[in-house]
Amino acid sequence: MDARLVLRAVDISAGISRPQADQRPVGGLVPGQAESLRAAAMEPGAAARFLAGRAALRRFAGDILDVPAHKLTAAYSCPRCGAGPALSHGRPGFTYHGQPVPLLLSMARAGGWVLLAGLTSPAAGERLGIDAEDPARLAFDGFDAVALADEEKQALAGLAGPSLFRERARLWTRKEAWLKMTGEGLRTDPREVAVLDKPELKDLPANATGLPASLVAAAALG
Repeated sequence: MDARLVLRAVDISAGISRPQADQRPVGGLVPGQAESLRAAAMEPGAAARFLAGRAALRRFAGDILDVPAHKLTAAYSCPRCGAGPALSHGRPGFTYHGQPVPLLLSMARAGGWVLLAGLTSPAAGERLGIDAEDPARLAFDGFDAVALADEEKQALAGLAGPSLFRERARLWTRKEAWLKMTGEGLRTDPREVAVLDKPELKDLPANATGLPASLVAAAALG
């Protein structure tokens, strides 16, 4: 994977006991208005995890850029909805003193953790996507039929139990990372995204991400 890629795993399961989403600081950072509005529509536990993940992303970006995180303003972008501080979904980004920062970002949540990725000094047109998954979440009948391309189903033939679930998770994180990179998201049928041999995709071992070894992660850069 590209030497410019910075990864950080953050455990957001500890200390999440806030009874409601509001404008109070999360990890010392006040959420943006769009983030607070989105969190207010969630149940309390999901809102707390959402805001903790966003705060972790802002600190991560500040650390990479060596600027105060509280001076970064979220500026997400979506192929369908546009971009700017009023948006709370899509490809993450920030501005600093009103100017877009020179950093590509992506994030994923899995098993009480958030995985953050940042690409420094991106070239024009470069894109980044990352995903993480708990294989135990994919231990159900019917997953292969709704998520995998034919060649991927064939690759899983003969697997069972934890080995099957982990390989499902590997394929799923590659799909999610790819669709985050392209900006399509799950508006695209995942069965139409074959990811066994895409050179832009890399599996990320736990020693590269800092995630527990029980989780699976992948990154897409292109």
